[in-house]
Amino acid sequence: MVTTKLLAFILYFAFVVGIGIYFFIKSKSGGEKEYFLGGRSIGPWVAAMSAQASDMSGWLLMGFPGSILAFGMGKVWIGLGLALGTAANWIFVAKRLRNFSIAANDSITLPQYLSNRFLSKGKALQIICAIIFLVCFTVYVASSFSAGAKVVTSVLPQVSTSTALIIFAVIIIAYTFLGGFKAVCWTDFFQGLMMLVAILAVPFIILFAKEYDWSKVIAGYTMADGTVSTFNANPFSASWQDIVSGLGWGLGYFGMPHILVRFMSIKDSKVVKKSATIGIIWVVLSLGAAIAIGILGRSLYAEELLANGAQEKIFIFCTNLFPPFIGGLLLSAIIAAAMSTADSQLLVASSSFTSDIYKPVIRKEASDKEMLWVGRLLVFVIAIVAYFIASSKSEAASGIMDMVENAWGGFGASFGPVIILSLFWKRLTYKGAVAGVLGGAIVDILWLLLLSGKTGVYEIVPGFIAGVICAVAVSLIDKEPSDEVKAMFDKASSAE
Repeated sequence: MVTTKLLAFILYFAFVVGIGIYFFIKSKSGGEKEYFLGGRSIGPWVAAMSAQASDMSGWLLMGFPGSILAFGMGKVWIGLGLALGTAANWIFVAKRLRNFSIAANDSITLPQYLSNRFLSKGKALQIICAIIFLVCFTVYVASSFSAGAKVVTSVLPQVSTSTALIIFAVIIIAYTFLGGFKAVCWTDFFQGLMMLVAILAVPFIILFAKEYDWSKVIAGYTMADGTVSTFNANPFSASWQDIVSGLGWGLGYFGMPHILVRFMSIKDSKVVKKSATIGIIWVVLSLGAAIAIGILGRSLYAEELLANGAQEKIFIFCTNLFPPFIGGLLLSAIIAAAMSTADSQLLVASSSFTSDIYKPVIRKEASDKEMLWVGRLLVFVIAIVAYFIASSKSEAASGIMDMVENAWGGFGASFGPVIILSLFWKRLTYKGAVAGVLGGAIVDILWLLLLSGKTGVYEIVPGFIAGVICAVAVSLIDKEPSDEVKAMFDKASSAE
């Protein structure tokens, strides 16, 4: 059985590394823009699937259904918040951001866009953004490494977690290092398809399992910490903290660099509507199936998983209901989910450092070729740091859900308010944008450290509100943007 599952893994890994080698050979003559943004030539299907696949990491197949299995229907509000956030992001932000990034001196990174949007020669905003990127993305990549390692050790129990982390990291580094943005987008496209098929298949097979019993779904189970996990089938009976925090997850989309950069890469703004339709359908189906796995899986595996604090492995356990080779492919879907997020985040963090810190601050005369190789080197460095975070025994690195939640909150609170205001409010100023990013980040971190546990409210909510207030207040105090900045805003707003 292990040999058959392992064969499915090997075939999958060979496929994704092959894509990286293909794009490395094909785009040897390409420069920084080709490597980091695919030359703005990404089509609607690839843009949509890669955006959603990079969005939904191993968290979709492990952390999210595991949290529902353990904590009940209150966590369903996270799925609802994410679905609403995805739709709003595609409908209101995607086309506008693409047009604005082109008007703003053809910006290829989010920090570049935020600076060029105000025709600013100052580098403060780019540097602040790049630093936040490096910190949050490293934590986010660590969560993907952790998810991938858990799958590898489930297929090969004789392999240690440390070795599994190394295997997983090497594969991601290989195709991201070689192929850049196009390799990442195309691997994410196929990984998005695999994730969708896998997550839709599992709930159906659970329902037909002979051991399935609805009475076991609603039963109470003792968890590893001694508390009892009970199941309430009515999501509207959730606490107001669960509802506010769940919907707050949706705010994160407006500040997610690895998703927003997909919007910037679309080759034609006229195809955004098609990409939006594909992306929204994908996320609604995927989140709905993940919720079903968390609910239905309680019947088969809740007692064993909750007693050992292993609720994140619910999807892995469910793959045992399939024939071995199919089960191996389904397990590869978790690998796909983790990879599709980690590769995007490695690339965006790398592009931000090289374009927003290395060239403007460290080596202003750096050539395109030098920038390309510095970016590749940073992919490797970030992956190494993420490896050490994922392999540490600290409480902060113990849960996939927790790591994703912290990184998601940091991005959403820091960048979400400023991105929205930059696209829809002409009066926003450069100083207002700096204040919005810093205000959102600081409040998010302080709330996480001091008030999150006491209030039960996800830190992204107060952080996002603080970001809006800071950006608007400072912009109104500051002098109005120049006529040139206003003209750029009008030009980008009217672009088709």
